[in-house]
Amino acid sequence: MKSRLQFREDRSFKIIQFTDLHVGPDIHHEKDVRTFKLIDETIQAEKPDLIVFTGDQIWSEGIDEPSVSYRRVLDHVSKWNISFAVVFGNHDSEENITRLELHNIEKNYPLSLSEGGPKEVNGVGNYTLTIQSSESDQNEAILYFLDSGALAPDSVGGYEWIHQDQVNWFVSESQKYQAIKNNPIPALAFFHIPLPEYKDLLHDGKFSGNKGEDVSSPKINSGLFTAMLEAKDVMGTFVGHDHDNDYCGKLYNISLCYGRVSGYHCYGDLQRGARIIQLYEGERRFDTWIRLDNGEKISYYSHSENKG
Repeated sequence: MKSRLQFREDRSFKIIQFTDLHVGPDIHHEKDVRTFKLIDETIQAEKPDLIVFTGDQIWSEGIDEPSVSYRRVLDHVSKWNISFAVVFGNHDSEENITRLELHNIEKNYPLSLSEGGPKEVNGVGNYTLTIQSSESDQNEAILYFLDSGALAPDSVGGYEWIHQDQVNWFVSESQKYQAIKNNPIPALAFFHIPLPEYKDLLHDGKFSGNKGEDVSSPKINSGLFTAMLEAKDVMGTFVGHDHDNDYCGKLYNISLCYGRVSGYHCYGDLQRGARIIQLYEGERRFDTWIRLDNGEKISYYSHSENKG
C-alpha cells in the first residue's frame, strides 16, 4: 500500500527537488560520497513531505551494471522513510539498461510513488500524484510527472521532445481532475529537459537566478506549454538537465524553474544544492528557494497568480 500525500496541519506541503546526481557504480568515489552527503543534509534540514528526482540520477554510458548505481540512489533515499517520485533524464538509460528496467527496480521500494504510466503513451514515467487536504481525502493539488526522453532522431538532432500523445495524456488527466472539482486544481509539473519556452522566458519575462549556459531544449516545440496554459492548472514546471542554469521566472502566468544541480560527478560551475518548493492548501501559489551544500538558503522566489 503506497502512502498518500497530504497537506500538513498548517496547510503547507514541502518538496525537495534533487536533479542531475550522475551517480556512478563506485561506492567509494569521492564525488558520489559528497552527493549523498548533500542529500542527507538537505533532507535533515528541510524535512520534506516528498522528494522528487528530476532525471540523470545515474551515469549509464560505459557502465557495465547501471542497475547497481540506481539501487545505490534508491537505497540511500529510502533510509529517510519519506516518499519519493522519479522522472528519468537522457543519461539514465543511455547504455546497458532501459527505462522500463529502471522503473522495475523502483517497484521494489515501498516509498517509491513512481508509476510507469500508460503503455500506449511515449516514455516511461508519465503519471500524476495527488496531494490531499489536511482535513479530508479531497484532492487539493496535483503533481504531474512526464518523461522528456533523451535524444531526437538524427534527422532532427538535439534532444527529444515531449510527444503529442504525452501532451494529450496531460490534457486528459487535467480534465479528469477538473471535472471532479469543477475548477482547475493547483498543480506543478516535473520533467528533465526544459521546454523551448525556457528560452522565451529570458526575452519576454522576468527571471531570477543563474543563466550560465544555453538552454538545451528540444528543437521541436510539441505544445505542452500551450496545453498547460489552456488547462489553467499548472502553476510551475521544474526541470534539470542544464547544470549551470537554476533560474526561475514567470511566462504568461506559469513559472518556469530549474532545479539546482545536486551531483558532483558531472560538469557545472554552480555550487551544488537542491531546490525546495512549498505549496499551500487552497491557494494558487508556491514559494521556492535553493539550499546549498553549505546550508545557505538563496534565490527565494514566490509564485502567485496574476502578478508580474
